[in-house]
Amino acid sequence: MTLLGKRALVTGASRGIGAAIATALAAEGADVAITYEKSAEAAAEVVAKIKAFGVKSVAIQADSADPAAVQASVAKTVAELGGLDILVNNAGILRLAEVKDMSLDDINALLNVNVRAPIVASQAAIPHLGKGGRIINIGSFFADKVPGGAGLPVYALTKSALTAFSQGLARELGSRDITVNVVQPGSIDTDMNPAHGPFGENLRSLTALGRYGTVDDIGHMVAFLASDKAQYITGTALTVDGGANA
Repeated sequence: MTLLGKRALVTGASRGIGAAIATALAAEGADVAITYEKSAEAAAEVVAKIKAFGVKSVAIQADSADPAAVQASVAKTVAELGGLDILVNNAGILRLAEVKDMSLDDINALLNVNVRAPIVASQAAIPHLGKGGRIINIGSFFADKVPGGAGLPVYALTKSALTAFSQGLARELGSRDITVNVVQPGSIDTDMNPAHGPFGENLRSLTALGRYGTVDDIGHMVAFLASDKAQYITGTALTVDGGANA
């Protein structure tokens, strides 16, 4: 159990990739707090799965578009788990439209949740992170390559911003032996992007493997980065996309 005794916060973890990350960390021995926006019942189910590994867990209601709620979620994690060693900024939203058609509300929503929230959460977490601390941001393979015709430019911008932020923060925190990395999922079978959804056939065709990935593919990568096995990896974007960007 590579994370025994560690305390983690995973944002946006009531379902999908976030839930898989939270359970992967718990399977390696970490106590895990999760945030959710609306689905208390789904969050409670994730907490139950986490506790089944014999570790502590708590679900915290927090809208990632609200900076005060993001800050409070970090404070509550520290209070409930007795500290914080790993922050996983997973919460994110997807709004698709061509730039000429995208509303200002949608632009602000994407920036607030996908960019501002990870910055605010990191600000709140940094004072609590000690030697060996981890900040892991969940980006997207669209940060590197944006296929046409899908209404992705603004969403892709938010994910590439995460990479730049992570690189700079890795420099700031390196002297404290805290690593900062980005995991960039490709086409992962989730409620937000189902393998058999309207974009499924096209996205599968982009991959070298010819298939979607699973949420566990991302969970395992995050658990690795959170462990001492990845202690010399920082400021890096690790793409898990089945070869779509190859």
